[in-house]
Amino acid sequence: MELEFVKLHGLGNDFVFIDDPAKEIELSAAAVAWLCDRAFGIGADGVILVRPSERPECAGYMHYINSDGTLAQMCGNGVRCFAKYLVDRGRAGDDTGKFIADTLAGPKPISFEVDGTGSLVRATVNMGAPILAPAAVPTTLEANAERDGAPCVLDAAVASPYGTFRFSCISMGNPHAVCFLDDIAALPDELFSDFENKALETLRLDMVGAYFESAPEFPEKTNVEFAEVRDGAIAMRVYERGCGETLACGTGACATQVAAHLTGRAPREGDVTLRGGTLHIVLDDGGEVLMTGPAEEVFSGTVSIPDDL
Repeated sequence: MELEFVKLHGLGNDFVFIDDPAKEIELSAAAVAWLCDRAFGIGADGVILVRPSERPECAGYMHYINSDGTLAQMCGNGVRCFAKYLVDRGRAGDDTGKFIADTLAGPKPISFEVDGTGSLVRATVNMGAPILAPAAVPTTLEANAERDGAPCVLDAAVASPYGTFRFSCISMGNPHAVCFLDDIAALPDELFSDFENKALETLRLDMVGAYFESAPEFPEKTNVEFAEVRDGAIAMRVYERGCGETLACGTGACATQVAAHLTGRAPREGDVTLRGGTLHIVLDDGGEVLMTGPAEEVFSGTVSIPDDL
């Protein structure tokens, strides 16, 4: 099968975009994995099929597939790239600077900025209200706190082969488990690539992140964020469900800012710095989360997917 594609990224979280106006492209898990393979394929954290939406108010539907071939409800960096794909091709926004994107997690209102050529450079996405109810995240951990009348899981202890970690569980249309590393020096030496320099940057996410992604407390698996908060500013790394560690995760940044606020570590608004760059996150007075960040197109081309995939 031969397909035209476009490669885009948001803070290094990258995606293969394929236009699918007739909703007729079906990719096997093996085909998606091959497209995302950085040695044998194009290389990406996921594939996004651009389809028409069944909602008349939406400019298009973002069908997002993780690099392991599993369907995902939502992707924050992906939806900003989706906005750029549509806006740069004249398929959304017109002169309003706003439109609504459809996703598996529901409609997402987007406002955007363009450069002198009319190309989108930055977008703000209304990601909706965070979901806190344990069963809806989902997690089997019992609620241990309440915020604005809603039961939630905040800083709950979860055991692992590497010791006990404390997680706050939040859904942004997809599940997140956020761990704040308040005492990183106390963690076992084996969890660091350089145990003499224990830091967020040297933490072995391929070990501890991989374990918690599939831990029994998270029945649909989870995205796992490890974060530090200093003077209200957040630094974060993420092990994404179905992808492994990525350079950035938009929904993860949203969940982390919300968790930091709910646990008293940070205000409602701030920057979240990831390996690929910085996102600005706001938990507004109405309880909805606004995410602002860039999106860039890298290259386009034609790819032939092997017949045996």
